[in-house]
Amino acid sequence: MTKKKIGIVLGGGAARGIAHIGVLEILEKEGIPIDVVAGTSAGAVVGAIYASGMSALQMKEVVKGFDWKKRRHLVDLSVPHTGFIRGKHLMQEIQEWMGGDPKFNELKKPFACVACDLMTGEEVVMSRGSVSEAVRASIAIPVIFQAVKRNGRYLIDGGLVNQVPVNVAKAMGADYVIAVNVTPIREHKLKDHLDEKKNPQDENEPRPNIVSIMLSVIDIVNSFRIEANLNGADIVIEPRMMHIGQADFQKDKLAILQGEMAAIDAVLKIKHDLAQN
Repeated sequence: MTKKKIGIVLGGGAARGIAHIGVLEILEKEGIPIDVVAGTSAGAVVGAIYASGMSALQMKEVVKGFDWKKRRHLVDLSVPHTGFIRGKHLMQEIQEWMGGDPKFNELKKPFACVACDLMTGEEVVMSRGSVSEAVRASIAIPVIFQAVKRNGRYLIDGGLVNQVPVNVAKAMGADYVIAVNVTPIREHKLKDHLDEKKNPQDENEPRPNIVSIMLSVIDIVNSFRIEANLNGADIVIEPRMMHIGQADFQKDKLAILQGEMAAIDAVLKIKHDLAQN
């Protein structure tokens, strides 16, 4: 029996993307091998680090000891041109996790990530050159992060065009695609909103700021096209993220737990599917 090439696709979602670590950890524990990796935005970050050779368990241990308050230096503010945050320090942090600044062809697993061409709105799939630069482009949330100039194009957050790039994993030769979506679809968001009306939030909750507003705008746009992005996946793993916002990095342990729980629910089907001819 010919072994199926398994691809995993990790979607965007800022802080929610930490849940990808929990999903990967369970797949590792269950002996489900990953042959190719594709990701967008936060999924590109986790995917690149995973493809560089760091195990999900190692990532989990690093995140558990990560002090988000002490990492405020990652926000290197600049005079606004294409965005408020330069992103150089964040790129250096990603390089540290990967053990350097590898090229795509130097990774342990084939990897590709998605960005959006700022001028044309086209989807740009990156699989050559500097991995950290490509990831930095994939996470360039408009207005918040400066756009990345790469190969003559100005690139921004890939979630604007392809939040969960299933098509990319298929183009990389994956026969079986596991997609991980950490963006709550609009039906779930509506139900959650109605539940909140029954149980109003504390009036002392902080008011939205420019970052949370921009993240919410992207969240709304993505929720309406997410199902199209997922088309073609053999299985979709969706951790419960309704109560984790895109800026809730301090909820990292909860995000990982939700990823683990969702993956556990999916393992039986994945193993059954892979056992078929």
